[in-house]
Amino acid sequence: MATLVRQGLRASLDAFITKNEFLARAIAAQDDEVDLLYDQIYRELLTYMLADPSTIDRATWLLWAAHNLERMGDRIQNICEGAVYEVTGKVVEFSATPPTSAADRKGTADL
Repeated sequence: MATLVRQGLRASLDAFITKNEFLARAIAAQDDEVDLLYDQIYRELLTYMLADPSTIDRATWLLWAAHNLERMGDRIQNICEGAVYEVTGKVVEFSATPPTSAADRKGTADL
């Protein structure tokens, strides 16, 4: 997950600097993979916590790390939106699709 986010950040900045609309759109589409990985990690950690309460503290820290990586993926989409705007002059919103998982429906208070 961290590798995808790091690569996405580098590529989104490249797309923004070089004004490459096609690269920006391709990178923004990869956020779905980061979201799926976050959902998987969320479910796995929840399972560990339910099975063994002594793992709650460690699993919570890992969950926060995964959450922050997922948010970075969202910010990468924002950079890509800016790159597309720079090239086309049109505002696009790549994250306009509704949340698909319970983890994503928890709210947007941390935006």
